[in-house]
Amino acid sequence: MSTTRPQPGTRPSRRRERPEDVTHTALDGVVVFQIGMTLRRPHRVDLWGPVFAAMGRMLTELNRNRAAHEPGEEGDLGFLGATTLVGIKGPWVVQYWRSTEQLYEYARMSDRLHVPAWKAFNAAARAHPEVVGIWHETYEVPAEGIETIYGNGARVGLGAAIGTEPRSARGITARDRLAAGRAAARGESTGPGGTVRQEDLEPPLADATA
Repeated sequence: MSTTRPQPGTRPSRRRERPEDVTHTALDGVVVFQIGMTLRRPHRVDLWGPVFAAMGRMLTELNRNRAAHEPGEEGDLGFLGATTLVGIKGPWVVQYWRSTEQLYEYARMSDRLHVPAWKAFNAAARAHPEVVGIWHETYEVPAEGIETIYGNGARVGLGAAIGTEPRSARGITARDRLAAGRAAARGESTGPGGTVRQEDLEPPLADATA
């Protein structure tokens, strides 16, 4: 019996299994809060550096609260997670929150890091308005307006903040996943045969308790 041997100097091919594509875990909705700086005088690190450092400390505070809330050691501030990015104009942070109310409440808490950091920035901005600008954007996004996919092991953004589930849970294509979100908002579910009512998927209460 003849056998095939690899040529000298070659290695047997090892096919790596491709990680499963996933999407974000289902949720009722999310608040996306972006905040960043525009650096007009990058060499003045003495002025914009403290603002950047303060943001890092606030994220540490928020992440600690999230970790302490899970076992019930602290109240929930509403922070879900964040991703820090750097662009040509400066750094910014994309944050995810449970609600706008919780985001605004944190911003007003005098015993948290945001209030003193904001006061320090305002003082520096008034004295040196030509050095650094600051901006933010807030989006209230309902569940039916969210679509994500993370392939080849990517775990960033909303998926990293709240967790992931198999892509097939809500549809293979982006259009399918958005349709599934809209159907869920109407109390329906999408299946292979099209839109299916939620009451058609679950037994009536009398049958379930019989």
